[in-house]
Amino acid sequence: MTDTIAEHADETLHKGEALVEMVDVGKAYGAIRALRGINLTVNAGEVTCVLGDNGAGKSTLIKIMSGLHPHNEGVLRVDGEEVSFASPREALSHGIATVYQDLAVVGLMEVWRNFFLGSELVSSKFPLAGMKIRDMKRIADEELRKMGIVVKDIDQPIGTLSGGQRQCVAIARAVYFGARVLILDEPTAALGVKQSGVVLKYTAAARDAGLGVVFITHNPHHAYLVGNHFIILKLGQAVLDKKRSEVTLDELTRQMAGGDELTELSHELQR
Repeated sequence: MTDTIAEHADETLHKGEALVEMVDVGKAYGAIRALRGINLTVNAGEVTCVLGDNGAGKSTLIKIMSGLHPHNEGVLRVDGEEVSFASPREALSHGIATVYQDLAVVGLMEVWRNFFLGSELVSSKFPLAGMKIRDMKRIADEELRKMGIVVKDIDQPIGTLSGGQRQCVAIARAVYFGARVLILDEPTAALGVKQSGVVLKYTAAARDAGLGVVFITHNPHHAYLVGNHFIILKLGQAVLDKKRSEVTLDELTRQMAGGDELTELSHELQR
């Protein structure tokens, strides 16, 4: 499976190469500071896990990196060049693809239609040109099978697939269209243990193939299974920023649960 993903990865990528860098990045919406002083590097062949509760700033970070909202503090670099994306399409042109929690799929549409959603193959550049339906069906089926995803019928509505399968279709789609940086927004949040395992397996495969992966989650156990670097956000600021060799699962879990605040509360309740 890793070899299959690697076929689509940029051959010029080298493990550890910095693909995306954030230096003191911040974002304010009027008087509200959603992010402040964020330093983050996404390296090729590594998974950077960004953890935090609701309201911690994870969604804002995703929006900046994916081009949905521009940052207004600090510096964002892609391949060493300073950028400020004006749209998600501009971010995608730099190889940054986002798989959102809601997947951006249309449940009643066929699997192949969702695979090419927004990037349909057409017979010419003229308006109202016909779509290459046969080619899109063939490509979607081949790409999914290469990644070990076998659907009963490529024409079946994607809503009939399991949550884990839909996540994997979205990952396969991003890789096929040239993603070098893959942002996964809470990919296991609504999944059971078995389906979460499937998604984590493909996340690790993308990492091992040389892609830079940003794994957004509130689950430290899932993060620690695949992560190389961990950042915990709280109220828009990083309260933990450590490599895998510098942090244990217990410490990661404790910090996610509240860290020193939880310890202080425990002492108060025991009095």
